[in-house]
Amino acid sequence: MNNTGVRDGVREVDVVVIGAGQAGLSSAYHLQRTGFLPERDFVVLDHAPRPGGAWQFRWPSLTYGKVHGMHALPGMELTDADPARPSAQVIGEYFDTYERRFGLRVRRPVEVRAVREGGGDGRLLVETSDGDWSARALINATGTWDRPFWPRYPGQETFRGRQLHTAQYPGPEEFAGLRVVVVGGGASGTQHLMEIAPYAAATTWVTRRPPVFREGPFTEEFGREAVALVEERVRQGLPPKSVVSVTGLPLNDAIRQALADGVLDRRPMFDRITPDGVECADGQRVDADVILWATGFRAAIDHLAPLRLREPGGGIRVEGTRAVADPRVHLVGYGPSASTIGANRAGRAAVRDIRRLLDQEPAAV
Repeated sequence: MNNTGVRDGVREVDVVVIGAGQAGLSSAYHLQRTGFLPERDFVVLDHAPRPGGAWQFRWPSLTYGKVHGMHALPGMELTDADPARPSAQVIGEYFDTYERRFGLRVRRPVEVRAVREGGGDGRLLVETSDGDWSARALINATGTWDRPFWPRYPGQETFRGRQLHTAQYPGPEEFAGLRVVVVGGGASGTQHLMEIAPYAAATTWVTRRPPVFREGPFTEEFGREAVALVEERVRQGLPPKSVVSVTGLPLNDAIRQALADGVLDRRPMFDRITPDGVECADGQRVDADVILWATGFRAAIDHLAPLRLREPGGGIRVEGTRAVADPRVHLVGYGPSASTIGANRAGRAAVRDIRRLLDQEPAAV
């Protein structure tokens, strides 16, 4: 490892970490634990205005008690959190304390514009809104929040009401007295419906496939099987699916009540959008003031495009966390590690691989 240097205006480190959510902070923690020093041997770049990763952008009604499976960062537990407080506040404060306790010195807000070859010396060039960095290895921990997925349907541009995505969800009060169509069969879609129903004039739930509700506990073995299915997709170079899409939705008391009340009365996906609502292939119409797309997110990896890592299937082929096409690049929080506990484990694994890689290669002089 070398002290940070500057060459032709480009700052040099061993490792650049992009993103300071769960995956990025876990990676930074393990880098430091294995002897890399923040701002000397590695740097963490985050585009968000403050600590908290994507959590800081979540809607106020998503209280900490409603969070599904938040796992503590390595080395510091999240204790005594008030379940009634917004998760954005609880987790934002936790991440802030974590960064300060371990001296991770996250740089923000910094937008990473592109990662490309560094000019024949085996290093990567990371181009940002705050100048450029040269690195021997890269940990990409950018998650998905910045790439909400909006499906396209005929007539979408003619709709006279409001269309918004989970990423823009303001909380249930904004839907008071409105007719709302919620699209999507995942955890967000069901949460939105259950929150909105008491306020809205009417709600309609549509999904492409019938939702799968899972009875019984989420055992460790079941979790491993689900992760393995997602892992196989990224191993083949296919775009990853969420772990939730494999596990199904947990059938808890709130879900049972919503099913009994008819709030979670699923209808098949509509065929087209009209100025006043949606229309199915059989001609059945639903009038709507709002279409809420709870249709998930895609990996935010466009800045890696110059490295040509994508496979013909559309994804980046990954073994563990390492991009098969470029061993200098690790994707943490991508595919099977896109969960809080998965991100922790993946951060440790990525650092272990990077340590081996850098120990085998001579440092630039």
